[in-house]
Amino acid sequence: MQAKRTIAADLPLSTKADTKNKRYRIADPYLRFWLAFLQRGIPLIERGRGDLALARIERSWPAWRGRAVEPLIRQSLLRLLPNDRWPETEAIGGWWNRQNNPEIDLIGADREPVATAIQFIGSIKWQDDRSFDRHDYDALTRTILSVPGTDIGTPLVAVSRCGVVPDLPLATHWGPEDLVDAWR
Repeated sequence: MQAKRTIAADLPLSTKADTKNKRYRIADPYLRFWLAFLQRGIPLIERGRGDLALARIERSWPAWRGRAVEPLIRQSLLRLLPNDRWPETEAIGGWWNRQNNPEIDLIGADREPVATAIQFIGSIKWQDDRSFDRHDYDALTRTILSVPGTDIGTPLVAVSRCGVVPDLPLATHWGPEDLVDAWR
């Protein structure tokens, strides 16, 4: 399944090898959407209750979309980096422990699967109506020392659909336009 790119396997990215926390996900976003929403909704639609299927999708959409965009954002950042700001960043991933607490959306590193240096850690907030704010920043700062290879001086970054509130001490942030530009 991995050879056909149906299933993707993700490992936590850090300076410490961790093969026990491998995660598998459906690689194709259309197939993920079908399995999460449409396959379950077909019986409802066949009974003339498409309204219930739509209500399920609308209720679960924000959480599902947040997870669905993470691999796409990482791919976009891989196309943008390395650059002048992050010349050593050649791998983008995430980090989690067995309890998924904390779970860090973005790790920029010099290589994978085991990095020799972590360049930055970051958070993805892909919401319709809320910018990356002080609460998000504070939550990210509490996770810094959880990732093997980081220290209190590790730069913090953010990716946000609705921007970042002013005056947060982020090293950088990316928005939708930046991510789309990566593919041009």
